[in-house]
Amino acid sequence: MLILSRKIDEKIKIGEDITLTIIEIRGDQVKIGVEAPKNVKVFRQEVFNAIQSENRAASEIPAESSIDAIRKMLSK
Repeated sequence: MLILSRKIDEKIKIGEDITLTIIEIRGDQVKIGVEAPKNVKVFRQEVFNAIQSENRAASEIPAESSIDAIRKMLSK
């Protein structure tokens, strides 16, 4: 892990396309601005973990249950 010190309005470049800017430091919180191409997904770690968990749970649904769910939706 690379650890960097930055002050307000200082930036960090990741490759050519991503820039992190320190917006505000207040107590133990740091606000960071992220400039990245639209095709780069940027998430807070806890949101990313929740998405991964939901994706894993969805992929574990038995095929027969999925078919039953689709049949119920189509019969409405």
